[in-house]
Amino acid sequence: MSEMATATDTGLERVVVFFETLSLESTAQLTAIYSADAFFKDPFNEVRGIHAITRIFAHMFAQVNAPRFIVTTRIAQGGEAFLTWDFRFSMKRFSSAEQCIRGATHLKFDADGRVCFHRDYWDAAEELYEKLPVLGALMRGLKNAARR
Repeated sequence: MSEMATATDTGLERVVVFFETLSLESTAQLTAIYSADAFFKDPFNEVRGIHAITRIFAHMFAQVNAPRFIVTTRIAQGGEAFLTWDFRFSMKRFSSAEQCIRGATHLKFDADGRVCFHRDYWDAAEELYEKLPVLGALMRGLKNAARR
C-alpha cells in the first residue's frame, strides 16, 4: 500500500469518527482533521483556511440543537474520498422536531492525511427550505409548478 493510500485511509477514518462524534468541544480538534489552508464549500459557505472552517462549525452549533452525522457510505481512492451521510438536528428558532438532511461529501487529503479539500453536496431547497414554516409552502409550490 502506498504512503498516500495509508495517509488517506487514516485521514478518512479520523474524519468519520470526528463527524460521527461531533460536539462543540470536539471542534477544537479541527486542526488535526483539516490542513491550515483547507478549502471548504457547502450550499451556504465557500471558505479557505482552518479559522474560517472553525467559524462555520461554531455557527452550526449556534443555529441547531444536537447536530450529528451518520456516515452511510465511504469510498476512498488515491488521495480522495467520497462519503454519504445523514445529518440530524433540530432548529433552535423554528421547530424542536428532529430534521434530517441527506448529503454527500467529496474530500481530498494532503500527504499527512489531513483534509485539504471538502465539498458538500446536498439540496438546500428539498432538504431544508421545504421544511421551514411559510418558506416551505412557497418552495413546495414552486417545485410543483416546475413539474407541470
